[in-house]
Amino acid sequence: MTPSLPPHNSAKHPPQIIHNDSLVLQDMLGVGAYGSVYKAYDQVSRQMRAIKCIRTAGLDSRQRSFQGREAELHSLVSGHPNIATLHEVVEEDDFFYMIMDCGLEGDLFSKITERGGYVGKDLAIKSIFSQIAGAVMHCHSKGVFHRDLKPENIIMFGDTVKLVDFGLATTEPISSDFGCGSTFYLSPECQGGYVERVTSFDSAANDVWSLGVILINLVFGRNPWKQACPRDETFSAFVLNNDFLQTILPMSDELNEIIKSVFCLNPRKRISLTEFARRVQGCSSFTTAGENPTASSSSPRTAATAAAAAAGATGAEQTTPIRFHFGHDALLCNSRDNKAQSQGQDSGVCVELHSMA
Repeated sequence: MTPSLPPHNSAKHPPQIIHNDSLVLQDMLGVGAYGSVYKAYDQVSRQMRAIKCIRTAGLDSRQRSFQGREAELHSLVSGHPNIATLHEVVEEDDFFYMIMDCGLEGDLFSKITERGGYVGKDLAIKSIFSQIAGAVMHCHSKGVFHRDLKPENIIMFGDTVKLVDFGLATTEPISSDFGCGSTFYLSPECQGGYVERVTSFDSAANDVWSLGVILINLVFGRNPWKQACPRDETFSAFVLNNDFLQTILPMSDELNEIIKSVFCLNPRKRISLTEFARRVQGCSSFTTAGENPTASSSSPRTAATAAAAAAGATGAEQTTPIRFHFGHDALLCNSRDNKAQSQGQDSGVCVELHSMA
């Protein structure tokens, strides 16, 4: 039966029971532009469930089809231990419901920024990254490309992580949906190309790029740049000197070589996901001995200063790292949108991963 859930704008007072006889609604996890995510207890499985409730009133046929596509692709890749299982989909009246696994410990973004993260914990980083990479490999093996890989779309279940939110996923190996994803994690070709304009891009290689940024998040607790485009001074410095990140972060030579193979401007020469995962697992150390990654990455040397130095210029002013507000809704597609990620006026050495109340 259809869960009896209220419109997302009245979600402050959700009903206590949803009418499929087994799910007991508890509270709201988050709200986005098109709907809400609720936490519910399944009395049959005795497991917690997340109910993504999307308001369909006012959507045209194309938009409704888009919502159905998300459920279709999520269902296609369900069953992997590191992908949140989609248990049921219901569409009726003005709502579209997706009932899936619910993590009670928040998302990977919160773990990195608010609960100590993984800085200096190489074995834990390898475990988490292996799980994420395994989930993405499974998606690719099914012909599904996520296109919005980021810590906010990875949910914590103890020491296990599960991938969620297939709202931007595609089955097109070659895509022309430029700008699809979240700013920090977009590959240059997904934005139309860096050196020259492109008419399409490789969806799998784009996911690999996003995973490279996530690895930097895990190891150093921050992003390498705000956006991989010519306007970003830090990224431009990296393009001029592929060893640039190693000059501003205590990155080991071994990790530096891996990162360079991931952030290759030519997607045809970019490392494969399988090889990327293998090399991460075989890396003897992610950081240089005796250095604290967070201490080094908080260096007063800014991206602007470093980029100027790389170009032989001087006199750039010192600035402080930007802090961006993402909110707390980890399960809704684009609930943490690019606008929220680009409100800063300047950038530091690397952009801090930081959640503000």
